[in-house]
Amino acid sequence: MGSMPVHASSSRPSVKLRQGTVVGITQIESEAKPVEAFLGIPYALPPVSELRFRPALRVETSSKVVDASTYGPAAPGKPLLIAGPKLEYSEDCLTVNIFRQIPQGSNGRLLPVAIYVHGGAFNRGSASMHNTSSMVAWSEQPFIAVSFNYRIGSLGFLPSKLSAKEGALNLGLKDQILLFEWVQENIESFGGDKGDITLFGLSAGAHSIGHHLMRHTDENPGPFHRVIIESGAPTSRAVRAFDAEIHERQFREFLDEVGCPNDLVEEEVFPFLRSLPLAIIIDAQNAVFDRYNPSLRWAFQPVIDGEVIPRRPIDSWRSGNYYKVPIMTGFNGNEGSLYVNKKMATDEQFRQFFHTLLPQLPISDVETIAQKLYPDPQQSGDLTYQETRQDSAVGPQYKRIEAAYGQYAYVAPVRQTANLASRAQSEPVYLYHWALPTSVIGGASHADNMRYETYGSEIRSLSEIQMTISGMLHAYITSFICNKGEPNAIAGRFAHRPKWETYVGDHEIPRSMIFGKNLHELIGGENHGDPAQCIYDEWAMEQCHFWWDKVELTQQ
Repeated sequence: MGSMPVHASSSRPSVKLRQGTVVGITQIESEAKPVEAFLGIPYALPPVSELRFRPALRVETSSKVVDASTYGPAAPGKPLLIAGPKLEYSEDCLTVNIFRQIPQGSNGRLLPVAIYVHGGAFNRGSASMHNTSSMVAWSEQPFIAVSFNYRIGSLGFLPSKLSAKEGALNLGLKDQILLFEWVQENIESFGGDKGDITLFGLSAGAHSIGHHLMRHTDENPGPFHRVIIESGAPTSRAVRAFDAEIHERQFREFLDEVGCPNDLVEEEVFPFLRSLPLAIIIDAQNAVFDRYNPSLRWAFQPVIDGEVIPRRPIDSWRSGNYYKVPIMTGFNGNEGSLYVNKKMATDEQFRQFFHTLLPQLPISDVETIAQKLYPDPQQSGDLTYQETRQDSAVGPQYKRIEAAYGQYAYVAPVRQTANLASRAQSEPVYLYHWALPTSVIGGASHADNMRYETYGSEIRSLSEIQMTISGMLHAYITSFICNKGEPNAIAGRFAHRPKWETYVGDHEIPRSMIFGKNLHELIGGENHGDPAQCIYDEWAMEQCHFWWDKVELTQQ
């Protein structure tokens, strides 16, 4: 990202915007369609100095030439939990990336647009984690893809009463809203249709998209027209009021970590924070974040502020007071494996985990969790959660706690989204279950599907069956993006994929698309299943119904 010494020329693609002329690059992959990429374009003024802890401001008008050949720096946050690109960090992080197949003379027809919202627990991650270029290059139908960075950690999510007075709540979500406005203003210049936009994202990105659905209504529609919500939901994990006790406590601890004097008057706290070197902010936010586990206690999260998140998300779902658009959503079979203690050894540790996770749970509910829903394989005759992996890194309670946490935090909220949305709206809802294990310890882990949906070379080169699973997922998603929410429209290389039927909540066990079930080649086993199949999937339904009744406990 920069304004010099680049000059627009015929050898590099360029687009003229209000903020200047952006000069991108051409990315070519063998056999795929060439892609023009415009990387690291500022969509807001740098949120630094006096703009730190404030809502981002619209980028200024300019006639300069902007070098858009490399990704902008990531928002300051924690290291990635999964393998990804090496990141550079800066507070000057509010940049956007645009990808398009090289225009082939579309006769002025504007193309569908997809905006990717990255995940990372609102404390890590960047747009560059997602191979958006590959996703565009291999699409049978052309579309314009957008990815971007937004503020995370304390700089993006620092809830407290004082933050509310300062107008500093949910700044990361407000960055996303500003990006949507930037897309509305500029995407036609890249050949995109601002009236045909899909939001898609994983984990915290999925939670974010859910909050944008809840923020808008049919009477006040959002600047998007359909959504893909992967391994997340607005009801996932905890969404509390901005002045909840835990947020006030974490805010105070953050102030202590940065060395804020206890006798400083309220009006001087944020000016003090704005005066600090970034390194002190980052060290403090990491220290506070690492102090709070499991994830319902994570610091620096979105909160109910009456504005961006106007009410409890579960209330919006149940009342039908949200923006009704076509929805594709889904979960992975081992969502918890990335987050729980792999060496958990005893039933006492299992129960204590849930006492800590949900202290409001009555003892009777903990007993239901520990005895009925997830019985202890060491003490009961039920061996569903018996640990059979011969690995010193895995304790006898790992399979049990991984299932319980993953189903509580991710599977149940996703299923609840599909169930409530399909009952409240006429627009179609599609549900998937990602069952493909990619490692012995992780299984079908959180975010595994991200690499498959882009149809990247690292997946295509694994085996014919892995390429087919990736190709089918990519075809469903790009078809959904390019055909107004219809995942079956695109034919091409994977025209033989099964028809994805809509999820209908009135059915006792509605259909969903399951990917990679009983395909075990990546973990040293054999393949005894199909790449994808649309089935009546009862997996974890009993547990999900239990967790649905507990949503209010984490939305106070």
